[in-house]
Amino acid sequence: MFWILFLIFLGACFAAGATGGLFPPGQWYRALNKPTWTPPDWVFPVAWTTLYLCMATAGARVAMAEDNGVAMALWSLQIALNGLWTPVFFGLKRIRLGMVVLGALWLAVAASVVALWQTDWIAGMLFLPYLAWVTVAGALNASVWRLNPGEAR
Repeated sequence: MFWILFLIFLGACFAAGATGGLFPPGQWYRALNKPTWTPPDWVFPVAWTTLYLCMATAGARVAMAEDNGVAMALWSLQIALNGLWTPVFFGLKRIRLGMVVLGALWLAVAASVVALWQTDWIAGMLFLPYLAWVTVAGALNASVWRLNPGEAR
């Protein structure tokens, strides 16, 4: 049963990640001023693949646990927000609105860590790298906003 649930959660993760293919960064993003600490392009698919594997594992573990309603609701919320950021930031080119989505995503992931941890501590631990990555993504989004005031209007 675990592996079936894992594949379902992994499918949800990769569906959210597929927005990157629908709305790639492109020339607009390459032309923006970015902080010197911006990760190189190759880091993003490696990081997201690793995070999606952790997220799917956490989701499958908690789906099999009792009293998992809040944790499952928060898992669903965070993956929806995860899938929303790319079309907002890269598709609509809305840097400020992207920051709003990322702020909501950070809150959802942080709440997910707590709820997952209360249901299955290993699942909660599996979400900690995701929270760290979303923190970095938020700092990057905020820096791009600050460095490109004309584009952010």
